[in-house]
Amino acid sequence: MKKIEAIIKPFKLDDVKEALNEIGIQGMTITEVKGYGRQKGHKEIYRGAEYVVDFIPKVKIEIVVESGRTTEVADTIRKAANTGKIGDGKIFIFSVEEAIRVRTGETGSDAI
Repeated sequence: MKKIEAIIKPFKLDDVKEALNEIGIQGMTITEVKGYGRQKGHKEIYRGAEYVVDFIPKVKIEIVVESGRTTEVADTIRKAANTGKIGDGKIFIFSVEEAIRVRTGETGSDAI
């Protein structure tokens, strides 16, 4: 099993969710996060004063899939989240040792 974490722009969340539903991925965890990468934040003007926004709002999607679907899911996320502009995000893939469904006690791929 693999865990896929994707950090994307918030307005692309619905596009990614729809694309994942189309390939049969139903469960995911979404977290609102803030951070920065190469864009290093940006400047905004509020009531005449200029200030730097260091941390940009993003959304983190977490999905656990069977190892054989990792490339398909990662490619689907990448295509759906892509705007072609800086700050589109990143996708990270981790190995998952075990998964256990709390309600039934199912383990492994049965739990996901």
